[in-house]
Amino acid sequence: MARFKHFITSNLTATLIAFVLSFLNIASASTTLGAAPDTGLKFWHWEDQGVLLELKQRLPDQTRGFFEARGFDQVSANKAGTACIFQTMLRNTGSADSGRVDIDLTQWQVSSGDSKTPMLLREDWNRIWKESPAQLAEPSRLAFEWSLLPTKQEFDPGDYNWGMTSYGLPPGSRFDLELNWLRIGEHHHGRIENIECPDDIHPEPPSAL
Repeated sequence: MARFKHFITSNLTATLIAFVLSFLNIASASTTLGAAPDTGLKFWHWEDQGVLLELKQRLPDQTRGFFEARGFDQVSANKAGTACIFQTMLRNTGSADSGRVDIDLTQWQVSSGDSKTPMLLREDWNRIWKESPAQLAEPSRLAFEWSLLPTKQEFDPGDYNWGMTSYGLPPGSRFDLELNWLRIGEHHHGRIENIECPDDIHPEPPSAL
């Protein structure tokens, strides 16, 4: 009986420690929500365990115009523009001796309502464009591919990269983003909650002074 009580006590203690560590890990993450004063577009600045992720809203019109200028037809540009695309930055903010960060976006998950789906990555879009009746020209497809963040990246301390990320949700949707990465072979996890895809609105451009 004493051995059984010891077993129960040890397991409860281990569970409690795991819970506390999990709570501390979540609490250590820092998320800042803000908005650009001139446009009102929102941004999310998240940092935890030496990884920084910044997401900035892009209006569907911005994305449509960007890709129409690179040879996209209107239907294809609209498909991209309404796929919840954000301007994105990733950075390894660790110290010089903290080691490399390995990021594989196939391991990230988009949670919206009761569904959990992967992001729309370069490989997914390549398939979409190849199956599209519009048959985009190769230079246009390459322009799209290189505008997106690479699916797999390695960041030494201080390294960063910019690009677009797409989440495959309609304008106005809200979602949580689950992040996963490796630092010196050790798995790390994070979560950004209540991210908002921008609405499909058509504001007038700011007037010149």
